[in-house]
Amino acid sequence: MSNGNDFDALSPRPRCATYNPMKSTYTVTHAQSLLPRLLREASDSGPIAITRHDETVAYLVSRERMEAIAETLEILANPEAIRAIREYESGKTRFRVLRELANGR
Repeated sequence: MSNGNDFDALSPRPRCATYNPMKSTYTVTHAQSLLPRLLREASDSGPIAITRHDETVAYLVSRERMEAIAETLEILANPEAIRAIREYESGKTRFRVLRELANGR
């Protein structure tokens, strides 16, 4: 139930039924009837949004995409990894080609 503003009471994100970054969007009913095809589409073309009453309720993503998301979340949860990323971005760390290390440079 809306309280007149653009925010859901349980979520800090604005509710926006028209914004959807997915290339493909299907209603729950339509997705149920097309599931085998949607699995191939998610694998070949990218994530798919599933909607109910014009609101996105789920995403269908390929195994590879989900593994990449999980790996990114693991890195972001690691304070040492975040520190290394920030040091690199600030110019304090420099990456070198492995060949350079083998040659003693």
